[in-house]
Amino acid sequence: MSTGSGADSAPAPTTPKQSMFSSLRNRNYRLFASGQVISNTGTWMQRIAQDWLVLSLTGSASAVGVTIALQFLPMLLFGLYGGVLADRLPKRPLLLATQSAMGLTGLALAALTLSGHVEVWHVYATAFVGGLVTVVDNPARQTFVAEMVGPDEIRNAVSLNSANFQSARLVGPAVAGVLITAVGSGAAFLLNGLSFLAPIAGLLMMRTSELHKVERAPRGKGQLREGLRYVAGRPELIWPIVLVGFIGTFGFNFPIWLSAFTDDVFHEGAGTYGLLNTLMAAGSLAGALLAARRGTSRLRLLVGAALLFGVLEAVTAFAPTFWLFAALMVPIGMFGLTVNVTANSSVQMATDPAMRGRVMALFMMVFTGGTPLGAPLLGWITDTYGARIGFAAGGVISAVAAAGVGALLLRVGGLRPKVDLRRGREHFRLVPSERSRPRQPAPAT
Repeated sequence: MSTGSGADSAPAPTTPKQSMFSSLRNRNYRLFASGQVISNTGTWMQRIAQDWLVLSLTGSASAVGVTIALQFLPMLLFGLYGGVLADRLPKRPLLLATQSAMGLTGLALAALTLSGHVEVWHVYATAFVGGLVTVVDNPARQTFVAEMVGPDEIRNAVSLNSANFQSARLVGPAVAGVLITAVGSGAAFLLNGLSFLAPIAGLLMMRTSELHKVERAPRGKGQLREGLRYVAGRPELIWPIVLVGFIGTFGFNFPIWLSAFTDDVFHEGAGTYGLLNTLMAAGSLAGALLAARRGTSRLRLLVGAALLFGVLEAVTAFAPTFWLFAALMVPIGMFGLTVNVTANSSVQMATDPAMRGRVMALFMMVFTGGTPLGAPLLGWITDTYGARIGFAAGGVISAVAAAGVGALLLRVGGLRPKVDLRRGREHFRLVPSERSRPRQPAPAT
């Protein structure tokens, strides 16, 4: 090590400037992202083909709802246990196992469908098994990001993961539609199963020496309760998780609302339903790319985006024309994705590495696990009172939850909003509340 005087004048090492795609400078993350975009496309293909197959076998929309519920039910029931395993086990081998299992479920369903022996209970079973695998795969995948890119790039990598997923959402359903029409659902299942070869190859090709070392939780009793106590004692974790729980349960029931608007309000067909989903996916992709450019993940951004998301849903519910309704799908997708990415990255960055798997499992459990609870309720409101009331109800609940969480965070932080409309001034900022200001000592008499 040099000890000469020149060392004192040597320039300090500089951190590369963060850009929209800065995480892709990391070779391991490039391999991961490349594999994920292929498997995510396959996953979206399977989702569309699976719902279509169930509808073809049963003629029942309720059966499609059962399939979706079975996919998310394991996360609701066992999500926290998946987080314990993600904290305890090495994540790269764990992901090799989960990605292989998910590929095998797709290939099994493909074999049953292409051979002509598929029955609806086969689809139910594979959906449930896939949900069980996701219980472990999801927190392992979320937290493995930190090992690939390090703490300085977590937010950017989380944003690019979301952009990756939304890009696949633009392509996968379109490809699935062509395949189903041309050769049937079995081909989509087959391609989905084979698509998992890409992330498996990427994981095998990674340079393990370049992974950031993360402390793993030792095997022991009470780790599930330890994770819950850890979150409960930290407002910077518990309130973002509560907020995404409300948004995920009540604000993200778009299959119910968009199908109802397409059929009952605008009296259009499947092509229009696909167009609305595509516009929302485009907005989500734009939101993910914008999030990737931001240098921080502030809770005020999370609350503001959630509030705008809920208000936009409530306003869009009463859009008088189809094209206005369709155009509003883009900002709804953008703000919805901003909520997801900002909450995800802020929670990860505020969590100790040894607890990250359990915390992210809780995050995903409340965000996606609420679907089996919220979807039937919002579906009943939509069926009983109409698509506009159902959509507006989800938006109002989301907006009220955002306003409530925002007020609680201000109270915990001892802050209050201040609006100043004068020219040249910052129009909106947070300042210490009167109660949080230190009292001046009384003048001596």
